[in-house]
Amino acid sequence: SIQDDRPATPGYKKEKLDHQKDSMERILKAAGIDANTTPIKIILEGDLKAASGVGASAASCAAIARALSRQFNLGFSDEKINEIAYEGEKGYHGTPSGIDNTAATFGGLIWFQKGEPNVMERLKLKEPVEIVMGNTGVVANTKAAVAGVKERKEKEPEKYENIFSAANDLAQEARKALESYDLEAVGKYMNKNHELLQSIEVSSKDLDLLVELAKDHGALGAKMTGGGLGGYMVALAHGKNVQEEVAKAM
Repeated sequence: SIQDDRPATPGYKKEKLDHQKDSMERILKAAGIDANTTPIKIILEGDLKAASGVGASAASCAAIARALSRQFNLGFSDEKINEIAYEGEKGYHGTPSGIDNTAATFGGLIWFQKGEPNVMERLKLKEPVEIVMGNTGVVANTKAAVAGVKERKEKEPEKYENIFSAANDLAQEARKALESYDLEAVGKYMNKNHELLQSIEVSSKDLDLLVELAKDHGALGAKMTGGGLGGYMVALAHGKNVQEEVAKAM
């Protein structure tokens, strides 16, 4: 059984309950644990708000996999934890990219590229990057968002391939800008990325409003996070004063 004591966006836990149950079954299977012969109670706590767009599901999957490894002395490596968390993510997302569970498992600032195999590199910055996150309060259905993009891509393959290619180019440029600590350039690339996400119809009026508010109050750039259609956005707000102005505006 699962007892979920995490702080959450209203309605999130109820909306995700079936996904959570599916995810838990997948995690136990991947870990080689039979819940019928080994009854388990899992309590989820912590200060990461359970909400759409912050990787909350991946964080819980990785945490559960690590807890099972310790409880049953399974000795799982980080790589194995990541594999199990990825299986758990399928319960929430259907076809997850793998980036959220990888970030949750390994922590820190990473570069992730989906492929055969996936590529993960750790990035180092000379100083921390300051952000503000805004929550629309809308619980998003990531499975529906992903399915919608897939359906539209099948109807207009060339349009979507061009958008995805442009997004990949932006990510490459944003990495260079981050590593050289050119925050103005990073902000510009965030804005362009949000425009691309709007063009594939995964943003929303609430997300767009928060993005514009952040930029109007000093953020260098802003974009939606996660699968979209609600949940969170993130703004690059350099300096405490700008952070406070942006947070107050949102």
